[in-house]
Amino acid sequence: MATMVFVNFPVSDLNAATEFYEKLGFKKNADFSNETSSSMVWDDTFWIMLLKHEFYQLFLKSKKIADTKNDSGALTAFSVENAETVKKIAETAKANGGDYFSVEMGIPEDQMFSLEILDLDGNQLEPVWMKGFE
Repeated sequence: MATMVFVNFPVSDLNAATEFYEKLGFKKNADFSNETSSSMVWDDTFWIMLLKHEFYQLFLKSKKIADTKNDSGALTAFSVENAETVKKIAETAKANGGDYFSVEMGIPEDQMFSLEILDLDGNQLEPVWMKGFE
């Protein structure tokens, strides 16, 4: 059995966040979504759960939700089929209220390419393509 990964992101506006992720290429799974969360599916093994702050807080006990516009809580990387897909996701994010930037790692683009995507709440994703893992 393949391991599935469910990344949970706190979001301030569930509807806006859901629309943002749909534009990036995620599909909403209505079976696991409700008024407090949206289950966003990339593929069979990678899902992002968008949780309203009040719901997300239930899983933290006494911790506070990080202000991801100013602080990093996590960096979630996921593989895509080519460098063009990385660029398309980044441009789509920027066109829909998010942003992106690159990190110079000293690796040629024909070997590996990634961009850092920021969603509407500052949560960070890193679509990445690596030669040989297409």
